[in-house]
Amino acid sequence: MRLRPVRRWAEGWGLALLLLVLPGLGQADADEVAGTLGAVGSDTLAGLMLRWGEVLTEQYPAVRLQLQASGSASAPTALIAGTTRLGPMSRPMHEAERAAFMARHGYPPLELEVARDALAVVVHRHNPLESLTLAELDALFSDTLRCGAAASIERWSQLGVDLPGGRISLHGRNVASGTHDFFRLRGLCGGRFRLDVNEHPGSAAVVAAVAAEPAAIGYAGLNHLTPAVRALARRDSETGEFHAPSAAMVTSGDYPLSRSLYLYVNRRPGEALPGPERAFLELVLSEAGQTVVEEVGFVPLTPAERECQWHRLEGHGGR
Repeated sequence: MRLRPVRRWAEGWGLALLLLVLPGLGQADADEVAGTLGAVGSDTLAGLMLRWGEVLTEQYPAVRLQLQASGSASAPTALIAGTTRLGPMSRPMHEAERAAFMARHGYPPLELEVARDALAVVVHRHNPLESLTLAELDALFSDTLRCGAAASIERWSQLGVDLPGGRISLHGRNVASGTHDFFRLRGLCGGRFRLDVNEHPGSAAVVAAVAAEPAAIGYAGLNHLTPAVRALARRDSETGEFHAPSAAMVTSGDYPLSRSLYLYVNRRPGEALPGPERAFLELVLSEAGQTVVEEVGFVPLTPAERECQWHRLEGHGGR
């Protein structure tokens, strides 16, 4: 299957994004895979979902992908209501969300890991800071200090950095985002964000805000980084060892802010999925689909991880 160059997609969409392909010539069995393919959920996964949609319509021209990328928190709501079968999420579904789904449908959602990602803490490209400990990161972004810091960090001088003005400007994601929730759990030790963190609807907006202000710091997914910002390494407070965000670190599990990205599927165990959904999931877990993952800047699953997700798909019993 030929893969076209990756496009850049805007973030922070609150409206549905439609990828509509007119009927045309396709493979011999294309008539079995036709119609609308709906998905509601993560903004982080939006560009990847759309790229998968493009590749799918190259193979099945009669498929129409309808994507609403309004944040991971919107996926469980739509799956519970039955308005979509596919819910991309940049965090695992909470137990309360899972319980609500089961109460409505009588079976658990199918959870599929589809890619890996990492959050990078970023500063302006001219900022000389190289690394942060977990306690320093927490002291920057939280007011609860659960990771061991004695006091909040509000000025760059507290980190040994001399910048005009001196006060640190904080940027992050909004509460509907799975990225916001993940960073709170891993970066703030489950604590509470400071009230002066500027919230943005997408990671690209966070990166743009940090790039525009030398005194800024923020967090975003690896695939959103630009030359205008620099990613900081995590520094072990005991050994002094640096852990820089990279694909290799994510795959090995050595970068502490690495995470899995998910697709949740409303599928009754033992029942076949409609043609478009089945074809889409087969693409996602294929070698071609994981090539797309790498193209858009995420980290693909290993062959063993892909095999595990195939078993989930074929023998759905929840997770």
